[in-house]
Amino acid sequence: MEPAAVGKGWSADGQAAGGAAEAGKPQRWEEAKTFYDSLTPQKKPKPPKPENAITIAVSSLALFRMEEEQKIYSEQGVEAYVKYQLDHENEPFLPGAAFPFVKALEAVNTQLRELYPDSEELFDIVLVTNNHAQVGVRLINSINHYNLFIERFCMTGGNSPICYLKAYHTNLYLSSDAEKVSEAIEEGIAAATMFSPSKDVAVSENQLRVAFDGDAVLFSDESEQIVKAHGLDMFFEHEKAYENKPLAQGPLKGFLESLGKLQKKFYSKGLRLECPIRTYLVTARSAASSGARALKTLRSWGLETDEALFLAGAPKGPLLEKIRPHIFFDDQMFHVEGAKESGTIAAHVPYGIAQKQRRMAQEKATKNSK
Repeated sequence: MEPAAVGKGWSADGQAAGGAAEAGKPQRWEEAKTFYDSLTPQKKPKPPKPENAITIAVSSLALFRMEEEQKIYSEQGVEAYVKYQLDHENEPFLPGAAFPFVKALEAVNTQLRELYPDSEELFDIVLVTNNHAQVGVRLINSINHYNLFIERFCMTGGNSPICYLKAYHTNLYLSSDAEKVSEAIEEGIAAATMFSPSKDVAVSENQLRVAFDGDAVLFSDESEQIVKAHGLDMFFEHEKAYENKPLAQGPLKGFLESLGKLQKKFYSKGLRLECPIRTYLVTARSAASSGARALKTLRSWGLETDEALFLAGAPKGPLLEKIRPHIFFDDQMFHVEGAKESGTIAAHVPYGIAQKQRRMAQEKATKNSK
């Protein structure tokens, strides 16, 4: 590089230009260093080892919007689909339902690396897709376009990726494919089906906000089975009688536990109030008649949520609109639909008795239509 090109007002050795008038002034080393640093390409951080990380596996259809591409696949077949992707591989996909959640995870990682430079207790994002490997170039270009830190891919060329999730040490799997999510749940992997909100609502760029339903999400569906079989009155009696007996764990308990571990890393630095992770329990339970068992169950696990909202059967959408979570997990589709209408990114957890009843209703409707 020519000395004159190093920077306005600076020579190659870092001294200020401008002749004798500048000779007596202190050299602005910090300004020079900042300029030189800006010329050096910034290296991406090293990804953590899978066994140390909190691994979030996200499908390409959840991370990006691919409606046009899916339409080509369903109407014209796989060859036309792959050709279209190759022809458009320099055009980044638009962000999908999981995109804000992934960005928030990376924002937390940035703060964790500042506080604990040598720690590998971080979020690690894996892109999981049954796409053909040739489509990978467009996915990589899209990830680089949005400056996402996703180094691990699982591209299965038409086969289900579920069998690989445990090998990737997956803590949570997010997809837009309900069948694959159900398959993951059956394999004992925390999973949910992503849904885009009906309207755009801005979410925090600095704080990851995760909202959970209680029964059949954090907890087992034991209490829901009582409601379905015997009604609310029996449910209230049951909860009062077993108030001090912890509920069994549900499919998302482990993910809340992982979030809690990372929160404590901020707490230990005196940053509880500034913690970039905030969790919410948003449940249809009523506080007075059935709330104590939920809170005591979390306490018995050594867990907590930052906020607990007991709605006593009221709609969840208005509260979620105030919280503005990056993701809200619920096992009931009508709560998911209500969340979507409020602008909330919702994820359906297909677990428990509600799913069995839903499948039975769908099968009955299918038989009646024949």
